[in-house]
Amino acid sequence: MNAPESEMEGMREVLRSAISAGDKTQGVELAQAALAAGASPLAFFQGVVEPVLNEIGEQFARLEIFLPELMRAGMVVEAMQKEVLEPAIVAAGGESSIAGRVVIGTCQGDIHDIGKNMVALMLQVNGFEVKDLGTNVPPRTFIDAAKQENADIIAMSSLLTTSMPYVRDLVELLDGFGLAGQFQVVAGGAAVTRDWAESTGVNGFGEDAVEAVNICRSLLAKQ
Repeated sequence: MNAPESEMEGMREVLRSAISAGDKTQGVELAQAALAAGASPLAFFQGVVEPVLNEIGEQFARLEIFLPELMRAGMVVEAMQKEVLEPAIVAAGGESSIAGRVVIGTCQGDIHDIGKNMVALMLQVNGFEVKDLGTNVPPRTFIDAAKQENADIIAMSSLLTTSMPYVRDLVELLDGFGLAGQFQVVAGGAAVTRDWAESTGVNGFGEDAVEAVNICRSLLAKQ
């Protein structure tokens, strides 16, 4: 955002307060005020929402917060996304060309969606058409949706180690169906490391939402 760091930190503090209280209205009003002041959805997301969610993710990894706090964060940010950011993206997008089509979801056995939602929104604000399949998505459902949506990329999020094998399963299913060259596969999430992702045969790994967008762009540029 083209705003002083002190102003951005003030907005981040408001968002932290909204998340702590589980106050969706406060989060929505913050986003509305930022966009009314001239911020783009992407700038607001990168400058305010993503830093706060990254903090929350790090706190969760260190066991400083637990599932209820994650759920409150997801609830507030989802309201901001649905009520303010996505409508603004649609309104600003008009008939502009689509950067690519992405089917995204959280792997089977995992119901966490904050990271997945961050990536989906970042892809949208960068011109991608996104089909969000939600959480606990089996490999075959990813493939069926990718075929139905004529997707370029399948993006898989895994925050639990128990859901990681389904990333490899999807890659193997694509090979078995003769579809390996039709869809690019990217993976990320707290449970996934770069080395492990590369060992599964996926086409890309995103450590965070910004890198995920860059990877998707890079993969499509090579096609």
